[in-house]
Amino acid sequence: MSPAPVYVLGGDQTDFARSYSREGLEIADIVSDGVASTLAASGVDAEDIDAIHVGNAFGQLFAGQGHLGAMPATVEPKLWGKPAARHEAACASASIAVLAAMAEIEAGRYDCILVLGVEQERNVKGDVAAAHMGAAAWVGHEATDATYVWPSQFSELAEEYERRYGIDRAHLAAIAEKNFANAKRNPNAQTRDWELTEASFSEDDFANPVIAGRTRRTDCSQVTDGAAGVVLASAAFATRHAGSVDGLPRISGWGHATAGLSLASKLDRSEGAEYVFPHVRTAITDAWRRAGVADAGGLDGIEVHDCFTVTEYMAVDHLALVEAGAAWKPIEDGATALGGALPVNPSGGLIGGGHPVGATGVRMLLDATKQVNGSAGEYQVDGARTFATLNIGGSTATTVSFIVTTEASA
Repeated sequence: MSPAPVYVLGGDQTDFARSYSREGLEIADIVSDGVASTLAASGVDAEDIDAIHVGNAFGQLFAGQGHLGAMPATVEPKLWGKPAARHEAACASASIAVLAAMAEIEAGRYDCILVLGVEQERNVKGDVAAAHMGAAAWVGHEATDATYVWPSQFSELAEEYERRYGIDRAHLAAIAEKNFANAKRNPNAQTRDWELTEASFSEDDFANPVIAGRTRRTDCSQVTDGAAGVVLASAAFATRHAGSVDGLPRISGWGHATAGLSLASKLDRSEGAEYVFPHVRTAITDAWRRAGVADAGGLDGIEVHDCFTVTEYMAVDHLALVEAGAAWKPIEDGATALGGALPVNPSGGLIGGGHPVGATGVRMLLDATKQVNGSAGEYQVDGARTFATLNIGGSTATTVSFIVTTEASA
């Protein structure tokens, strides 16, 4: 039996360029803004929400605040008494929250669920933020000598691509340049007003300094405050709410895979395999299978987890647009650009758009939804009807992929 369909009634995100701490505000204010704008964009009253799922990775570290499942009811009295839970899976926290909400709708437990991802990261200095985020690695077992855990870890991934297949720095720079350029089209992107030059994407140690190993400044995603939310619904509720499910975005496929924490263990296990991360490939193909998509050619675009340029490179590789290890080809020929055969991160992704860790998975789902309902504005992919996401936590320890379609294309 096919599971009951899950529809996306709408959603919203906060302005990722905003620094809440500079305004004297806290994580509760981010949640408040996210809840209010998500409900408004969805046209759903808080009283009609049956349950709430919150994605958050580092609330205790950055804000000293746990128990964030209760925060929506704290800031919106109409949500008082609604069942709620917080989910943590590093950068994939919000996608796990979405999966939990989907399961409840598919089981018939609830008909209308608010999913909110949230993170506050700009209330501490950059080196402190980097240390907090290092909690998503295997603490005390890897990157123990690294000043910046994740730039160092993903530099190692670039080294692995170099060892297995060869990798050209120019292709990583092209990913960064594309995503910063796409972000200028996105009114909520953190870097939309940044002024960068050609040197910003070069090996100029002043304009684009090395952070760790192969990782330079514009290879990195941003430290961001923000929230993103969606309202998910059953077919019955969606029909009552919208009059019909015709044209409503639907989550038609999902994939979820979990591996061990350490990067080295994953690289060791995949030695001799076709892909660097076979479990990532499985999450992708599971989503395709459930959605009835044969391969990447059945997608109109995808939002991927470019926490670093090499992770987008890895994502393009695992989408198998070409043979394994040759992700440079679709990057070089423009296939992944806005207007290309398979646009990747038309929103600007994490590098251009921002990366409030616990919100990123929902933000990706929101952008996929905007693409298939034609509301993505200046970064709209023409004619998009089937859009995907690929969200990772840690060094792909948690991987989640979604496929979003409109009912007309399902």
